[in-house]
Amino acid sequence: MRFLFALFTALLVSSCYETQRDCSDFKTGTFEFEALSGTEIFKTTIIRNDSIEIDFFQGKSDTSSIRWINDCEYVLKKINPKNQAEKKAILIKILTTSQNSYTFEFSEVGKTKTSKAIAHKAKP
Repeated sequence: MRFLFALFTALLVSSCYETQRDCSDFKTGTFEFEALSGTEIFKTTIIRNDSIEIDFFQGKSDTSSIRWINDCEYVLKKINPKNQAEKKAILIKILTTSQNSYTFEFSEVGKTKTSKAIAHKAKP
């Protein structure tokens, strides 16, 4: 009987928690995220409007077009790819949001391997 009570309580508490996902707050703006590659942390700054995203990484910028699938998913495609790898489109899915950040996963379009990161609204 205790087990059923504990299970019921756990289900009740977990069903009350809903992940926040207000993606429209992050469709435009300036954002920063850090990614770990090996033992180094790399910082990227993103400026995004409804149809263009400009990434600033290690003193260089890249511009990509954005095709929104829905409020929380979009496809990035580099406007001036320099090689075959850069010609591949990237699918971005916003998984959760908070007041000043969002967690997202990204992958090459058509691939199953994904990576996750957290982007924060840049401070003015």
